[in-house]
Order: sequence, then C-alpha cells, then structure tokens
Amino acid sequence: MAALAPLDVAMGDINVQNIGQLRTLNEHTFPVRYADKFYDEIPTLPEGLAKFAYCGGFAVGNCCARLEPFRSRADEKKKLYIMTIGVLHAYRRRGVGRQLLTQLLEGARKRGDVRVVYMHVQTGNDAARDFYAQFGFTEVGTIKGYYKRIQPDSCYVLAKAIDAADDPAQLLVAEVSGLEAA
Repeated sequence: MAALAPLDVAMGDINVQNIGQLRTLNEHTFPVRYADKFYDEIPTLPEGLAKFAYCGGFAVGNCCARLEPFRSRADEKKKLYIMTIGVLHAYRRRGVGRQLLTQLLEGARKRGDVRVVYMHVQTGNDAARDFYAQFGFTEVGTIKGYYKRIQPDSCYVLAKAIDAADDPAQLLVAEVSGLEAA
C-alpha cells in the first residue's frame, strides 16, 4: 500500500490534564488495554518522553517511552523502552508515526545518557517490524507468552543502539525477561 501525502502535525506533551485523551487514543489504536498503573506513570516521565501528535487540533497519535537503568551492567547510561507508539487508523501512512519516532530518537541522542532503545512488537505484525527497520531497529529475540489476552501471544523485541559500535542484542540479552535471542 502506498503512502499518502504527509500530514503536518504539531507535537505536544502528554500530562495529567490530557491523560484521558491518551487513554481514548490507546483504546482505538491497540489490541490491548493498558492498566491504570500505565496511565499513572505517564505524567511522571521526563520531558520529551510522552508526546501527542496533533493534526487540526486533534490528537491522532502518541509516543510514550521510559528510561530504565541497566540491571546487569555497571553503566551510567540507560535503556529507553518505547511503551507505546500508535496512530489512529485514518491517519496512518501519512508520516505521523515517523515524526513521533524521529522526535523520540533525536531526543534520546541529545540526552546523552541513552545507550539503547527497544520495544515489544507482537509477532505477526510485519507492518510494524518493517516500519521500525527503516529506523535501524533489529530483532534481538522473541518472548513467548508475552501477551496474556491476545493472539499471537508472543512478541519480538526490536532494538537500536544509539552508538553504532554497540550491539543492541548484547546490550539487552541479560536485561529483558524471557528473551530468547534471535
């Protein structure tokens, strides 16, 4: 399917005042429901890690990520875990997801304390795998039984090292529970 003309979107922070918009957007974008704990965490994230994409004043996409320390490395740098990145169906293939991911990756580079960016993608979601591959994400492994209420229940772990000299698979092998290396 060919991409449509790119949309001009504005980015805006997700905060306690508009968290309800995020809940509604996620309910219309993802096959899973996120618990209240997820929504409670979002307003506490550092600046730039929870963003809406607005088109015509309406939130049409979002990206939420959190910083995580390395458990198995004596490292001052962190992992950036992409919790969600989604765009309403009617606005897909218009560059909205690309703009959300680009701003997140640029922010991670500028921070200087992020070593690797990673996420879970449901197995069978080839469109998402292809999209992230365009940004240099690679499959570092799979987790069987990751999803509890949807099928397929497994996910890919996709990752991208900020420094090209780092191997994202090696950075995450002891970090991600249940990871079976690719």
